[in-house]
Amino acid sequence: MAETPSLLQVSDISLSFGGVHALTDVSFSVNPGEIFSIIGPNGAGKTSMLNCISGRYQPNKGSIVFKQQELIGLRPNDRCTLGIGRTFQNLALFAHMTVLDNIMVGRHHLLKNNFLSGSLYWLGGARKEELTHRAEVENIIDFLEIAHIRKSIAGTLSYGLRKRVELARAVALRPDMILLDEPMAGMNLEEKEDMARYIIDLNEEWGMTVVMIEHDMGVVMDISHRVMVLDFGKKIASGLPDEVMAHPQVRKAYLGEDDEPSEPATESQLSGEVA
Repeated sequence: MAETPSLLQVSDISLSFGGVHALTDVSFSVNPGEIFSIIGPNGAGKTSMLNCISGRYQPNKGSIVFKQQELIGLRPNDRCTLGIGRTFQNLALFAHMTVLDNIMVGRHHLLKNNFLSGSLYWLGGARKEELTHRAEVENIIDFLEIAHIRKSIAGTLSYGLRKRVELARAVALRPDMILLDEPMAGMNLEEKEDMARYIIDLNEEWGMTVVMIEHDMGVVMDISHRVMVLDFGKKIASGLPDEVMAHPQVRKAYLGEDDEPSEPATESQLSGEVA
């Protein structure tokens, strides 16, 4: 039986800013249907890696293949069209627009009508297309339980709700793979539990492969299928969550311990040390 090819294959990616090496020869793969987490101390290169995948950064060397197509050299919007969605560590919503309009922005690459046909709103199919996309957006709003704020101005919302709206906009792309950069940062326990549930449902019910950066180690270990650890821009471990948690180099990077600890680190130890 033939092996299913990786959805994402990252090979020997290096990225430098002047004399600073953000990433050095990082390689990994993500399988279809996985929740794949990238963890590491602050400054380890995690967001730089997502930026290379999404097209915000062009690496100095290496290859990134998504669905058997090389991404290096493609523009960010071309990568969206291929099926890559993205949320950001720092919120990137249009603060003056409503929640509904922010999410509609996520459908832009799916719109078929151009300037000319769109000007014939009632005759050219633009109205029908808009109604179709609005129906899809309403489905996402219901899924993320934000119907009560659908007409609210995004900039007036609490931080936790804005994070949920940004997730909704990324989901509106209907991506095959969604990149989540610290989706639970700054949230309280209840908000984190809700976000973890949404991520699991996107993966299991909506069929989205998830690549996630997250500092809450309890969440990472609970919902991830596989985990990769970066430290100073280099991969130091990857594998199943329990294997990675017990890895000596991971303990050293997070806890400053010797290379040969007598006992594996606990979830609470790692969770408390990640900043």
